[in-house]
Amino acid sequence: MTVDPSNWYEDIPVADFRDINEKSGSNVPSELPPSEPVGGVQIQAGPILRLAGTLENGSNNYRGSILLVVKGSSETTQIPRVTFNIGPSTLAPHENPQIGNGEFPGVNFHSEKNFHFFRYAIDLSLAAHEQTVRYSINGTSKSQYQFFIPAESQSMNVVSFSCNGFSLGTDTSGFKSSLWFDVLNKHQKQHYHVMLGGGDQIYADSIKKHSKSLQKWLNQSSHQKKREMKATAEDIEDFENYYLNHYLAWFGKGYWVGTNGKTLQSLFPTAMSMIPSVNIYDDHDIIDGFGSYDDRTMGQHFFSTVGNVAYKYYMLFQHQMSPEEKSHTSDPSWILSDKPGPFIHQLNHSVYLRLGKEISMVGVDCRTERKFDQVVANASYKKIFARLEQEIQAAPEVKHLLVMLGVPILYPRLVWLEKLLTSSLLKPVRKLAERGVINKGLVNEFDGGVEVLDDLNDHWCSKNHKRERNYLVRELIEFGAKHGVRITLLSGDVHLCCISRVKSRSHHLPGAHILTGTEKAKQENFNIVERPEEDPRLIFNVISSAITNAPPPDAMASLLNKRSGIHHFNTHTDEDVVPLFTKDPDGSSRDNHQFLNKRNWADLVVATQSTVKAQIGEKRFPGPVGTQIEGQVDNRHTKYPVLADSLVTTLHVEDDPCDFDCKTAGYEVLIPPLTQKYKLDRVPIKHLT
Repeated sequence: MTVDPSNWYEDIPVADFRDINEKSGSNVPSELPPSEPVGGVQIQAGPILRLAGTLENGSNNYRGSILLVVKGSSETTQIPRVTFNIGPSTLAPHENPQIGNGEFPGVNFHSEKNFHFFRYAIDLSLAAHEQTVRYSINGTSKSQYQFFIPAESQSMNVVSFSCNGFSLGTDTSGFKSSLWFDVLNKHQKQHYHVMLGGGDQIYADSIKKHSKSLQKWLNQSSHQKKREMKATAEDIEDFENYYLNHYLAWFGKGYWVGTNGKTLQSLFPTAMSMIPSVNIYDDHDIIDGFGSYDDRTMGQHFFSTVGNVAYKYYMLFQHQMSPEEKSHTSDPSWILSDKPGPFIHQLNHSVYLRLGKEISMVGVDCRTERKFDQVVANASYKKIFARLEQEIQAAPEVKHLLVMLGVPILYPRLVWLEKLLTSSLLKPVRKLAERGVINKGLVNEFDGGVEVLDDLNDHWCSKNHKRERNYLVRELIEFGAKHGVRITLLSGDVHLCCISRVKSRSHHLPGAHILTGTEKAKQENFNIVERPEEDPRLIFNVISSAITNAPPPDAMASLLNKRSGIHHFNTHTDEDVVPLFTKDPDGSSRDNHQFLNKRNWADLVVATQSTVKAQIGEKRFPGPVGTQIEGQVDNRHTKYPVLADSLVTTLHVEDDPCDFDCKTAGYEVLIPPLTQKYKLDRVPIKHLT
């Protein structure tokens, strides 16, 4: 495509996106909107950008892909051409920008039911400045067909989101606006380079409503009959029709219909065409609770088949590859298990990428190997940490490691509720609900268990996962300390936002902070609260959820606040939740400083690339952006420094879900790098020998 250099620095059309937000929210159609041809082809979903890797093997490469799903007969459908121009971004303007051009090679990697999946390989090089890439399809371009790649000396500006959809029974009338407009509005100024999808990028629970095969199984008169049923070829085709069309509707148009409402989130596909993604999956990408029912339920042929079909479309749409392809097991970003999972019969696909110079990420696949008493197999953990060891040693410039876990690992314990719901005293109540004598919604359709119990068993602090949870936290603390890398966990799932942490408990205990390879090795008795950048145990869990789904009621947030105190992980380490939310998004004071039950998303930006770069050298309490917080530093209230390579982490929280201007308030934590390497005492930890 021909480019006029004088127009190269045009802004992202935010005003147009605001109009789309209002139009989509005000006039939700009764049926899926039709697709409009682009460049003479009928695109049903896409373009969708995926990030696959940067700075691999010591190079300055940038690797990704673009997905187009096109409808048409095999005889008449040709591979569309995707051409591009590349030049300096508005963050690094030149009087006479040098604009290059090229074509992304495409391949038809999957076809079914007259839908053709085309993948285009992005293979570029990082430059001394941030670059803009604008692309077109068969010569036709749109204002949103562009993305940004960082300079070779920069880290990526990161978006973190989860729970991008509504639960099946949600009344959507109170959620007319879309937080995707806020993402794109801030993208105009900040230039986000990658979106990390932390799970539930799509809500597939409506398979219970739309699949006749699943309804036939659910309507069996006994759980014994359910266990005996086998999914036939016709059943599998029915499941495939559901997931294919559900992804085409949601990833293609942002359209969804539930039992109590419908929504059109047009700006979600727009965002995917502008910001490359890296995703992991959670239960709703499959079906509510998949992986957290007891193993006998999970092992039922019919239920297991649902998981395996869902996995296929997760790979097709969210990773842009087919399980039948070589790339499914050969892409350099994968960390693969040695053997398939017990119910989803595929290898664990965890993913590692460099996100520019100072940030790396690992997305842990917490579904493929999941069982009632296991989240990830021990052998897979060993492979993940071996890969991290290899990568971090080869790239000492990495200061931050982002670890994606779909479900929060640092979160209030609800063991008391779990014990209540599994009590033998409730067995008669469960039986009556199963038979429909009392509210049938109290039990799930799959095995007659209490409906919320699968959500509790999903949590790392459930009795079935405590040991594994404590093992993983210990390994992450020790890995970060050993390599001098600050680890930050990214999670979603719980439909509200907070930032929790583990941190050193012992401020003056000899042996608690042992530095290696440095003159500071003798200074063991400093107060770690005053120097959090030297706390080898400090790990934040950024919990951002949901970007679309409805939040829980105030009573739930209040309950979590009451149940959330300081927990002692071991002799040297405490867990707590950061007191962050001193004000509501409308500016009013609030009592619950730990949990905010409004829709939200997060971004993480290195300080030198952020809005706080002028404050480098200062120290600040976590809290609302733009609010000067005064107070005494103690073990709950810590000032964190604005260092050049601090990670400025902001939760963007919605004020009014029906406001099409989508006003949000920011709540900020400055995550410092870890300035030294440490060898820590290994002390007893509960549930671990």
